[in-house]
Order: sequence, then C-alpha cells, then structure tokens
Amino acid sequence: TVFTGEQISQRAWCDRMDASPEPPQKGGTLVLVRRQPPVSQGLLETLKARLKKSCTCSMPCAQALVQGLFPVIRWLPQYRLKEYLAGDVMSGLVIGIILVPQAIAYSLLAGLQPIYSLYTSFFANLIYFLMGTSRHVNVGIFSLLCLMVGQVVDRELQLAGFDPSQDSLGPGNNDSTLNNTATLTVGLQDCGRDCHAIRIATALTLMAGLYQVLMGILRLGFVSTYLSQPLLDGFAMGASVTILTSQAKHLLGVRIPRHQGLGMVIHTWLSLLQNVGQANLCDVVTSAVCLAVLLTAKELSDRYRHYLKVPVPTELLVIVVATIASHFGQLHTRFGSSVAGNIPTGFVAPQIPDPKIMWSVALDAMSLALVGSAFSISLAEMFARSHGYSVSANQELLAVGCCNVLPAFFHCFATSAALSKTLVKIATGCQTQLSSVVSAAVVLLVLLVLAPLFHDLQRCVLACIIVVSLRGALRKVKDLPQLWRLSPADALVWVATAATCVLVSIEAGLLAGVFFSLLSLAGRTQRPRAALLARIGDSTFYEDAAEFEGLLPPPEVRVFRFTGPLYYANKDFFLRSLYSLTGLDAGYSATRKDRGTEVGVSNRSLVDRKDLGSVSSGDGLVVPLAFGFHTVVIDCAPLLFLDVAGMATLKDLRKNYRALDITLLLACCSPSVRDTLRKGGFLGEDQGTEEELLFPSVHSAVETACARREELMAADSAL
Repeated sequence: TVFTGEQISQRAWCDRMDASPEPPQKGGTLVLVRRQPPVSQGLLETLKARLKKSCTCSMPCAQALVQGLFPVIRWLPQYRLKEYLAGDVMSGLVIGIILVPQAIAYSLLAGLQPIYSLYTSFFANLIYFLMGTSRHVNVGIFSLLCLMVGQVVDRELQLAGFDPSQDSLGPGNNDSTLNNTATLTVGLQDCGRDCHAIRIATALTLMAGLYQVLMGILRLGFVSTYLSQPLLDGFAMGASVTILTSQAKHLLGVRIPRHQGLGMVIHTWLSLLQNVGQANLCDVVTSAVCLAVLLTAKELSDRYRHYLKVPVPTELLVIVVATIASHFGQLHTRFGSSVAGNIPTGFVAPQIPDPKIMWSVALDAMSLALVGSAFSISLAEMFARSHGYSVSANQELLAVGCCNVLPAFFHCFATSAALSKTLVKIATGCQTQLSSVVSAAVVLLVLLVLAPLFHDLQRCVLACIIVVSLRGALRKVKDLPQLWRLSPADALVWVATAATCVLVSIEAGLLAGVFFSLLSLAGRTQRPRAALLARIGDSTFYEDAAEFEGLLPPPEVRVFRFTGPLYYANKDFFLRSLYSLTGLDAGYSATRKDRGTEVGVSNRSLVDRKDLGSVSSGDGLVVPLAFGFHTVVIDCAPLLFLDVAGMATLKDLRKNYRALDITLLLACCSPSVRDTLRKGGFLGEDQGTEEELLFPSVHSAVETACARREELMAADSAL
C-alpha cells in the first residue's frame, strides 16, 4: 500500500496518540497526578549564575548592551525612507514651531530666562532620539515640571537673600541682565540672581536625572505603575490650578510676592485681590485679546481637526503679532508693560552643577524624578499600545534620566514626556523619533539667529499661552461624576490629590495621592464581597443566590465565596461574613461545646431548628442549635493569596467545624494557594488528605460531600 505524505503524517499522529498513556482513573473518575517539581537552585547558586552571566564579556553581549542603551542603532538602519520621511519632517517642523513659544512661555513657570528653556528643548529632543524606545512621545519642557522647578528655585533664591517678588524676565530688573553671549559667560562667573537661579535648576535637574537613571539600572520601571490614572489626573488638575494661579499676576500686570509653602494658591489669590487696583490696563487688554484668540482657535481646531492635515500654529502667530505690536507701539516705554527683555544667542560653556546646592535640593528632586518618570512611562506605554508596538519601561527611565543628567551640564532644567505635543506629533504624521531631530534643528535656528527678535514680547502674552495649554487638564473635572459612578474609591483619590495640590502644595498632593491610592487598595481587599452560592438548574455551575433568582441551593451544604485575598487585614471580616451567611458562629459554638454546654445536636441526626430555638453569640450573630448543614465548601477561585494569618484562620476554622461534626472543603484553589496550603501544614503530609480536602470544582466538592453523607447515613442505618 502506498501512502501520500498527508496520510503518513496523519498515521504517525494517530500512532503517537495511541501510544500516549491514558490518564489514570480511580473509581471511574479521572485523577490528577502531580508532576515532580524541578529541583530549584539555592539563593547563593542563583546569585552566582546571574553574576557570572552579567559579567561575561563577549562581542555579542557588548553589541546587545549598546543596542539596548541606544535603540536608534537598531531601528535607524531599517528606516523606510519613502514611507516615513515626509511624516517625520512635517511633524518635526510643526513641533519645533510650537516648541519655541512654549519654551519662552514656560520660563515664567520655572523662574528662569527664556534662553534656558530653548537649551532644554534642544538637548532633550536629541538625547531621546538616541535612547528612547517610543516612536511618538515628545520629550521636552513640561508645564508641571517647570512649576515644580520654579518653586524650588524661588525657595532657594529667598534663602540666598534675593527678592522673591523679583522676576527673572524683563530688562533692567536684576544685576545680571544678559545682552549677548559674551556677557552671558561673564554673568555666570560673577553670579547674580539669574545666574544663581539656573544653578539651582541645574543642580535639581541633575539630582532628578540621577534618581531616574538609578531606577532604570535597578530595573524599577514597574514603580510608575503604582501611580494610578485617577491619581495622575487629579495631580494634573491640582497642578493646573496652581499654574493658573501663578500666571494670574502676569495676566493682570500686577507685581506681588511669589508665595511659597502651605496654602500658596490661597495666599496668591488674596494678594491679587488686595492689589487688583494696581493692574496694568495695557496688560489686561492684551491678555483679554490673546485669550479670546487662542481659546477660539483651539476650539475651532478641535472641532475641525479631521479636516486639518497640519495644526495651525496659533501660539506662534499670536507671539509674532504681539511682538510686532509691542515693538512699534512701545508698550513697555509708554504703558509700563513687562516684556521678555534681551534673549542672547549661542550656547554657553558647560558647567558642573554645584554639589552644595545638589545636596540641599536632593529631597525635592525625588518628587520631580517620580512625576517625570511616571508621566513619561505612562505616555510611552499608552501610545505604544494604540500603535501596536512595545516599549521598555526601564529603558524609558534611562532615556528620560539622561535627558536630565547630560543637559544639566549645559544649563538646562528638568524634562519629561508631554501629552499635548505628543498628540500633535501623531496628528501630523510622525512615524519615528527622527522627527525629534527636525524639531531640535528648528530650536537651534532660533537659538543661533532668531532669539533676540522676541525682546519686546509682553509677558502677559506668554502667560496666556500657558493658561490656554491647561485646557485639557482643567477639563478633566467634567469626568469626575462619571468616575464617581464607576468607582467612588477612585473618585476619592482624584479629589484628595487635586485638593491637596491646591490647598497645600504640589509635593504634598503627590504624597496624598499615593496614600489614598494605597488606602483605597487596602479598603477594597479588606472588605471584599462575600456570598453563598447555589446551583444554576441542572448545570455544574454555581452563582450568588442573593443576586440571581431561581437557583437551587445544595441540600445540607453551604457554598461560600470570598472574592478577595485572605490575609491579616480581612481575616476577621472573612469569618464574620461566613458566620453571618451560614447562620453559625463556629468559634463560639465549638467553645461552648468544649466547655460542656449544649449548643445543638450532632449532624448525624438533624433536628428542626424551630424545635430547639437559638442562642445569641457574643458579636451579635445568632447561632442556631440545629445547624442545617453538614459541609461547608469554600470557593477559592477568587482567593488571590494567603498569608500566615489567613492560613491560621483556615486551620482554626477547620478545627472548629470538626468539633461540630461539620466538614470543611476547598474548591478551585489556584496552584499558588495550594502550594501555600501545603507548606502551611493545612493539608498535612499525606497525599490522600489533599485529595479529600481540595477539589477542582465546586460541583465536584458538593457531590463528594453529599456522597459521603449518604454513605455515613447508610452505615448508621445498618448499625
């Protein structure tokens, strides 16, 4: 007989199936045979193996290390020129055009000169191009981080003896006003207010970057996942209100001191109300016009974004028109309107941040590093999922950390990923991080040539750009009612984080958000849902009898489900729920029986509960003298884990039930829970004990309990 290739393969498969051993059976039912676990190495051997692997030096290992640190080496040779170049160039140009006005504006938040914001944007784009794993995220100046930097800068300037109400922008308002590159270098040697401010910012940035790099080396990228989305949204909302408050004085042209510490937002608004009569009419009119134009343009862009291939650079147009109007109208000279002042061109020689300042801002850098890394990793993972690729959280930490460490030597301040500019990049056709190089080239052109043209730009215009950029974060308050309907605990985290940011401080808001997130998590696991289950018709499935109608409770068996872990914080709630739903306080009843007090009759001859009455337990539960059930089955499918206290609770529960002639069975235990039960001594050393107590399904446990009961009753009747 001749067989075709397909027939030969089918025959071989059938032969293998015939030769495979049949599952062992016992009493007509299948029996699971546990495999022998592999022999695990000791801790010392494991550490030696990992150390040897990490210290092994070879050419493939070196190449993998370099490619891991600089992912651009991996994807740039595979760059599809015809497919990607047009989109990358277009998105890079648009982002570069948007970056220039935003960089100048955000210098108000950081309390620094505009030139340093341009430096930061330039270096951050180049470094992330080399080290980032996200194709779309834009890393650069971020309003929230600028605000946090500005608060530290103001505090340290005040400690150094400088006037906290003095702004770094504007001509003639400090002793180190910069006119050109040459005077910039001299100013850094003979340090004044602006020079000391950038020294504080670079020291803070270097410390934050070192923290992020250290987190990346230690593979702590998962830490950012503990900052939940409600926490981040509430934090962004509270920080946006703080940013809006800090810019109100620029919108009105009022000179008030920059408040620090507890209640900064409230004190700032009180100062504004006290000095509102001193508002500069020119700044007020300019702010009103710019806000109207920017908000209208943003609303129209959002409404018709599907028809616009390229976003309209409204901020740049407003800045150009406002600068021309201020220059030819001589608004600074005639009306006293505050302007940006001299912005030098070129780069400054690198300088090592002051170690003394680094030590004084080390604690502030922790919150800065955590916020920056959390937003960067969250955005990178979000856009990676939506576009079908993966990113490395640890490499993102290294990339963002290096975007802070290296530029800190070139008079830059803290950076992270920014949502608004990332959305613009995607909308304009960005495909890879090559667009960041194009954006850096646009910023470089401004740094070398165009920066002095912004001399007469009013600061109220920059404040308008900052305020309008907060629209997205401030609008999140509309999501709060829906969040409350979905999860009151998450809504509480949102409100607590935002309120603490506004009423106390940004750092306190972050700590409050983390605290309430952990409290919410503990609350959910401390009081999870508990229910008694009943059978769905003739099927083998069981559901909550209190939630669904028409279910059939198993006769003389109670099936209990606890939808959460069993650990030290909820062990008492576990017992209270079980005793309340089954109507029997096993601990109280077992104690009375041990003392010789009659609590009921044996389950071997059940008596009607009405004839025997009931006894009230110490915690308010009613313990009937006739229990009405002989077995309790615990559905362990939702049981995530057990700790030592949870194990002791199960042991005591089985002991108390045994004293009352009630059997305790566990069903649907996960492998980790079974392993914990075995190591904790709940199952004993006998394999048969495990087979008698653990069952693969609730239905099999109920059937076994009923079968054992029938066997026992048959034996009693025979006796």
